[in-house]
Amino acid sequence: MADLEGLTVFMSGGSRGIGLAIATRLAQDAVNVTIVAKTDEPHPKLPGTIHTAAEEIEAAGGSALPIVGDIRDEDQVARAVEQTVERFGGIDICVNNASAINLSSVGDLPVKRYDLMQAINARGTFVVTQACLPHLRESDHAHVLTLSPPLVTDPKWLSPHAAYTLSKLGMTMITLGVAGDERESGVGANCLWPRTMIATAAVQNLLGGDEAMGKSRKPSIVADAARAILVQDPRELTGRTLIDDEVLAEAGVHDLSAYVYQDDADLQLDLFVDSWPEGAAA
Repeated sequence: MADLEGLTVFMSGGSRGIGLAIATRLAQDAVNVTIVAKTDEPHPKLPGTIHTAAEEIEAAGGSALPIVGDIRDEDQVARAVEQTVERFGGIDICVNNASAINLSSVGDLPVKRYDLMQAINARGTFVVTQACLPHLRESDHAHVLTLSPPLVTDPKWLSPHAAYTLSKLGMTMITLGVAGDERESGVGANCLWPRTMIATAAVQNLLGGDEAMGKSRKPSIVADAARAILVQDPRELTGRTLIDDEVLAEAGVHDLSAYVYQDDADLQLDLFVDSWPEGAAA
């Protein structure tokens, strides 16, 4: 297991939710974190900006560089990478966290919403990862970690929300492609996805409100799983699509009660996840 102290993380998104949880968890190891997001000003329905996120990262023990940027714009991403290297000297870890969600069917989804999801999710993962790669190749502990699901083939994940599924599986395909392309460079690339719904603003506002939140786990479970991946040798752990509780089980963590958002919750499986681990109770 590696010591992450002094390593530099380049993250898309990160103002709130899972991305912020990962950033602040890694900050406890005294890492440097660049977050690139559009949230320069507070949103009336969403907590946090890149500036409040930077404050939380610093308070947790890390060094933060908040950059206002849109990952759909490759020039903005390139400048953010340059700023990161100028500030911290390199990039060791790339976290593809930014994501847009709309669960409308093909018949109901406006084309502009389709384009938005593909541009942020699949294309954004491509743009951010590609921009980071020259610097990752120079690191001796280079990881790409993408918040995207396993490559599922069951058509049930298409009929309700084919466009969203396409965008998320696109993120996974790009990441697994990087794992193959960069194996000789020592750059590990993996995907991480939660077993259950995670209590975030997206779940609160888009996926069912308080009832859905009550069936969720806290973002900290994904954050702890992310760290458990990123401390490993990228030459040994690469090309995988991983589920948060399985990662923690491999790390020796089996009691997940601290991650439950609501006591005695009837947890709900997340999208693209069909079952519980063998012997585990929902």
